[in-house]
This record gives sequence, C-alpha cells and structure tokens, in this order.
Amino acid sequence: MPSLGLPELLLVLLIVVIIFGVGRLPEIGGALGKSIREFRRATKEEEGPGKEDTQKGAKED
Repeated sequence: MPSLGLPELLLVLLIVVIIFGVGRLPEIGGALGKSIREFRRATKEEEGPGKEDTQKGAKED
C-alpha cells in the first residue's frame, strides 16, 4: 500500500479547501476531532469488560 507523503497531503488539503472553503475548515476540524474522541471512548469502553474477564479467568485456573 503506498504511503502518503508531503506532496500528497498538500494536494488533499488543497482539494478540501477548494470544496469546502477556508471558512468552514475549523468546523470540519472540530467535527472530525469530536468523532475521533467518541470513537476512542467507545473502543475503550468495549475493551474494558473483556480485559477484566480475561484476567479473572487466568487467576481462577
């Protein structure tokens, strides 16, 4: 899988600016940040009970 270098990232940023405009970039960034935080929180909540069950099972054996 090809990696994204600086020229590719600049091209993507340019396309985003053309599509959404400079004024909407902070809104888009904030929404993206919220989405990432919620996703991380959900994955941590899901991992929590599974790890505890695994540790209890290892102690009982």
